[in-house]
Amino acid sequence: MTETAETQPPPARCLCVCADDFGMSIGINSAVFDLAEQGKISATSGMVRRSAWLAGARTLRCMDAARLDVGLHLDLTRPAVADGAEPGLAGLVARTYTRTVFADALRSDIRDQLARFEDAMGRAPAFVDGHRHVHQLPVVRELLIAEIARRYPASRPWLRCTTPAPGNAPGGFKAGLIHALGGASLAGLARKHGIPVSRGLLGVYDFSGSAPDYQRRLCAWIAASRSGDVLMCHPSAGILPGDPHGPARLREYTALRSLTFPVLTRLGEVDIAPLSQFFRLGEPAIA
Repeated sequence: MTETAETQPPPARCLCVCADDFGMSIGINSAVFDLAEQGKISATSGMVRRSAWLAGARTLRCMDAARLDVGLHLDLTRPAVADGAEPGLAGLVARTYTRTVFADALRSDIRDQLARFEDAMGRAPAFVDGHRHVHQLPVVRELLIAEIARRYPASRPWLRCTTPAPGNAPGGFKAGLIHALGGASLAGLARKHGIPVSRGLLGVYDFSGSAPDYQRRLCAWIAASRSGDVLMCHPSAGILPGDPHGPARLREYTALRSLTFPVLTRLGEVDIAPLSQFFRLGEPAIA
């Protein structure tokens, strides 16, 4: 019997699974290498001012860019000493919202991090996002988008949007709070400059719970995903002393290693792919 449009299975949804914080520690780098080789993630974002970045980037540079988007994880709350505790985020939020942050220094920092990425990887970042979502804050977003437009006029990296996924995906309340800090303004400004943005953000939670708890969250996020969404994660194969999320990173790594794509959900298959491939195909992404 010939399949009709009604009987054909729906096309697989294309989800980007992004491991954040590459370069923060050797354990995080090791987890990223392993998950990328196994096809469990399709993106990672690097912290170019952290201690494990340069050594890790040498390996990352040799990996297949068609299978793994490598981006810049803009890092504006670095520890005062290498591998030390990070300062709180409230001070940066207050200075950006009151526009008392020193814009010239912030512009120089953004340019320096992009340059460090290019030097280490030999290419522009496939995308840019922010550690603790700082890329969407006032002043930061204007300076970042202006620099991306100036620096990459021909082929612009995509930006990670913080729009919460619709429905009852885990972490919805916290995801809404994150987006309220500037997600809509970031997406609107990016579009004005012709910079692609991802569709929605999954993977937000409070880093609490057991390994089975995270496994259930992961399944729920994948089931709720749409093509063009990003599911962020924070895996590590070891704990960095002083990292408040160390145990959660180990749990995430274990759960992600057990994934097999494509995943069959109630609404059809979900496959994994870099978002740069999604944009090259001309697919729309709605933030």
